[in-house]
Amino acid sequence: MKKVIVFGGASAIATEVEKLFAADGAELCLLDTKMTRLQAVRDDILARYKTRIELIEFNALDFSNHKEIFNQAVDILGGVDIVLVAYGTLPNQEKSQNDIDYAIEHFNINATSIVSLCSIAANYFEEKERGILAVISSVAGDRGRKSNYLYGSAKGAVSLFLQGLRNRLSSKNVSVVTIKPGIVDTPMTSHLPKNFLFAKVDVVGRIIFDGINAQKDIIYAPGYWRFIMCVIKHIPETIFKKLNL
Repeated sequence: MKKVIVFGGASAIATEVEKLFAADGAELCLLDTKMTRLQAVRDDILARYKTRIELIEFNALDFSNHKEIFNQAVDILGGVDIVLVAYGTLPNQEKSQNDIDYAIEHFNINATSIVSLCSIAANYFEEKERGILAVISSVAGDRGRKSNYLYGSAKGAVSLFLQGLRNRLSSKNVSVVTIKPGIVDTPMTSHLPKNFLFAKVDVVGRIIFDGINAQKDIIYAPGYWRFIMCVIKHIPETIFKKLNL
């Protein structure tokens, strides 16, 4: 029976992945900022599947408490096989350009706090010489664009950090999975105009679940984003900076 810890367990994408883990018989410990949201997710999953789900309130910006919270989750489950980090914010780019405190707060949520948690989880798995650390980054981190470069730079930092972590842990039987969703139809993107590139959250959840179980290094979700971002990354800078992206 797998034991899974999910940071950001009440997020839309994480919830879809959790349903699949529950259907597979895994025990879950879900962490998020509000207990009421976690309880709603737990009730929904338990109405579908019989498993064990524990809940812990978690503040991503309380760095000093990260290790204690992680250890608490491990102790509750009696160990852990998979850690999924699945939270984030989508800051307003224009506001971030004019409000440095706002920019730093959102960068810390989307990057610094994730580096902290991943370091703690990585050390735990390295000592055990087994485990899977999976983290939701974003295709936005593949190249900086004027429309969302604060968000993209945070996700880019996470992706590069995970790349180094994967290299470090490759000889320790520990998998580090970088998950790069494209645009997904979730509450976080509800304010954005929809187009054909938006993916359904259940489709993305399935791709992530399968990719984690396969211990893939990098997951683009859906897979066509791998090709889209390959093209975008190879546009010469002299041309790219003139594009309205």
